[in-house]
Amino acid sequence: MNKAIKVTIVGAAALLVAAVGIAKSVPYWFAPKMDNPPTVNIHDPELIAKGEYYARVADCVACHTAPGGKPFAGGLGMQTPLGAIYSTNITPDPETGIGNYSYADFERAVRRGVRPDNVSLYPAMPSVSYMIAKDDEIEAMYAYFMSAVEPVRQDNQASTIPWPANMRWPLAWWQLIFAQPREFAEDPTLTAQQNHGAYLVEGLAHCGACHTPRGIGFQEKSLSNRDSEQFLAGSVLEGWYAKSLRNEGVGLAIWSEDEIVEFLRTGRTHHTAAFGSMSDVVEKSTQYFTDEDLQAIASFLKTLQPRSGYAVDWQPNDDTTTAKLRSGNITEPGEIIYIQECATCHRLDGKGAPRVFPALAGNSIVFAEDPSSLIQVTLAGAKMADTKYDMMAFTMPGFYHLSNQDLADVLNFIRTGWGNHGSTISTRDIARMRRVVDHAPEHYVPQAAIREGAHHE
Repeated sequence: MNKAIKVTIVGAAALLVAAVGIAKSVPYWFAPKMDNPPTVNIHDPELIAKGEYYARVADCVACHTAPGGKPFAGGLGMQTPLGAIYSTNITPDPETGIGNYSYADFERAVRRGVRPDNVSLYPAMPSVSYMIAKDDEIEAMYAYFMSAVEPVRQDNQASTIPWPANMRWPLAWWQLIFAQPREFAEDPTLTAQQNHGAYLVEGLAHCGACHTPRGIGFQEKSLSNRDSEQFLAGSVLEGWYAKSLRNEGVGLAIWSEDEIVEFLRTGRTHHTAAFGSMSDVVEKSTQYFTDEDLQAIASFLKTLQPRSGYAVDWQPNDDTTTAKLRSGNITEPGEIIYIQECATCHRLDGKGAPRVFPALAGNSIVFAEDPSSLIQVTLAGAKMADTKYDMMAFTMPGFYHLSNQDLADVLNFIRTGWGNHGSTISTRDIARMRRVVDHAPEHYVPQAAIREGAHHE
């Protein structure tokens, strides 16, 4: 072997060893455990109650509970570009959960994304958001998890990410590059209420985890509105498009503060409804927010300016669809399929039924710049959030049985009907989303845990 090649190989190997060594040591110096952690009275009823509320704000239960599983026992499958990862058991079980975590262990995992064994958590854990949470909030959450959550013995499920991509040590480099320590900074141009809303949105509520575009390293491109206009500008995760929350035509420009509050509290307005992961967020989290927190969030969101080059407002075209459908002159494939499959619920005028069947006319999800959510909800169906504010939670059936061409035809009809104006959906778009639906990860719920849950109930 050529000497130069040998030197190159040896050098590359040395660099790799150095990278691994540094990565394994990163959590020690970059995310150290607390030197003098406070003593937390985990049996204080008032502290536990506060912790339960903060855990609701942080939406811990939605991610750490698999459908049909025990609360906080983990097993929820989340699809990534590399494979599926599963949420972990965060019940106080000492063997499979966090029962042996000290407060310093808990704080470090929540705020810095590092386990007690100095292994970094996957970026699906929104530690970059939780980092700005106040000390008393983290302490209260610790008391709640340690004293009020039922321990569940359930092992964590390994990811399906193949080797070598499943190696954890590179995550330390991710932490070093994308999870620099930060604190919440109030914006002097905002009111006290709006700054409180910004604190919730950037912190425990971690809205950016879904609604902010991700970069090449799966990092959020912006963690606050002070950083860039990419904050809350919309993103696709697991085939769902979390829409822009900025005040632009394809975002929240047509939403009032009261409508934002109503949506977060109930998962519905007279025009639209939450679906997909947002339905879980409303059902498990935001319906429990105080009026003060909901008003603060809505007030803050309405301060976000549109991105450069995006229209400030959205105006519908003239509605020629309703009259044509009512005339019975149905000739186009998309029109025919709509009459056959959709009109019974969404009506000929596209206005649906308030708080029962979402409107299609003027619904920002329908004409969103990215049609992923519209395609997926049509293919796979969806269930409304079940809250105390409405008597029933309705389920939309999926239309997976329709061909790619039929789905493209009807969705293009909907995206351009009743004055809507959205980009064209192709059969390739449908095929891509069909693959996403086909490869959705199965959630991990051991049969023993199901039997145990049934026994306790």
